[in-house]
Amino acid sequence: MDLFLIIVNIAVLLILIAALIVMNKKHISFSKRVFAGLGLGIVFGLVLHFTYGASSNIVTQSTAWFSIIGSGYVKLLQMVAMPLVFISIIAAFTKVIIGKNFGKMAGIILIMLVGTTAISAAIGIASASGFNLDASSLMNGSAEQARGDEIVQRSEDMGERTMPQQILDLLPANPFLDLTGARATSTIGVVIFAAFIGFAYLGVRRKDEKTADLIKTGIDAIYALVMHIVKIVLRLTPFGILAIMTSTIATSDFGAIYNMDKFVIASYVALIAMFIVHLIIVALTGVSPVTYLKKAAPVLLFAFTSRSSAGALPLNIQTQTKRLGVPDAIANFAGSFGVSIGQNGCAGVYPAMLAVMIAPTVGINPLDPSFIATLIAVVAISSFGVAGVGGGATFAAIIVLSSMNLPVALAGVLITVEPLIDMGRTALNVSGSMVAGVTTARTTGELDKETFNSKEQQDLAEV
Repeated sequence: MDLFLIIVNIAVLLILIAALIVMNKKHISFSKRVFAGLGLGIVFGLVLHFTYGASSNIVTQSTAWFSIIGSGYVKLLQMVAMPLVFISIIAAFTKVIIGKNFGKMAGIILIMLVGTTAISAAIGIASASGFNLDASSLMNGSAEQARGDEIVQRSEDMGERTMPQQILDLLPANPFLDLTGARATSTIGVVIFAAFIGFAYLGVRRKDEKTADLIKTGIDAIYALVMHIVKIVLRLTPFGILAIMTSTIATSDFGAIYNMDKFVIASYVALIAMFIVHLIIVALTGVSPVTYLKKAAPVLLFAFTSRSSAGALPLNIQTQTKRLGVPDAIANFAGSFGVSIGQNGCAGVYPAMLAVMIAPTVGINPLDPSFIATLIAVVAISSFGVAGVGGGATFAAIIVLSSMNLPVALAGVLITVEPLIDMGRTALNVSGSMVAGVTTARTTGELDKETFNSKEQQDLAEV
């Protein structure tokens, strides 16, 4: 009987996928198909959840098959993410106007990414304090204890590393190893390696334009090839979101979420508050935050469902260039840097909230001005090198808590609501990198206002 019901569930998912295919053949826009996939996934997930139960064998087996589409889609995006980061950074160097806006562009992007992370840390501190969150008062079952032990082990594996040693870990001793994503800091390692190649290209450009033109032609050809792969993968987005959302809702432990509702609410209050700060920053640059929100919605939605900043990178860059009017060079820099530097959600809000929650358990007043100032500074500095994939927030938390001499094991009490909160954190990470791109383009006078304000939104899957 179970096998029959599992087959029925798989058949229903395939029917929903067929419906999305029909929408595509009727030339319904990419954004509407993405939102349709989200809506259908939520509804189907709720049906499975309340019909069989989140932990039932039928749901477990069904979602295992669904993951071929959902997790498979995320893996395809992760497959192209590292090559895209690498070639995007190099291509950005070939597109900038040297001696005019290059230094200013790179400086503004980094200031925006790190600066907004500092602001997000302050907001996280305020939210945790406002809701009187205390890690010792949260439930601590066997799953939480196991997660705490895992975090402690991971912290020990990182060793008692000083800040200078952590900075050295960012440097790519073997860039080809980093291209495989083998280290926690592989993404920033690839960014640094690509930047060295970019600066080398600029040196060649100054001395031998003919050779530089040849190099640029090769880079442009590889970039075009990678972007075409991206386009192929992006066409699968509605199906991926449908499967991911179905599995997420069907297997969610609503009881555990309810038991920790205070932390969930506090987290989303902080995340939403920081997102409002993003909109304010956009407004201060002189463009419409409402337009930004409408055009960024598809990529933010994908980031929310996939929980992968790196996976969202292709959509991120495409959205900036094709919908928001950001030049290729700035979009490539902002998107690629944003994958591993200054992630507002994972490296800003989350570790700051954890530190405030854990501080009272060791007799530290989390509202002490010196503690707050130190925490914000540590969060901002530690935001360099946070991987833009699942687990990046844990990596950031370990660094921050260790630097503040706080016990890392208590972070394990949040395992039950981690996926739910991670969805919002990832969307905020991606928004932060796009805001950095828009702000930089506006500041340097390179933002294409006609594209930004255009009501005709180019289909991201067809560019």
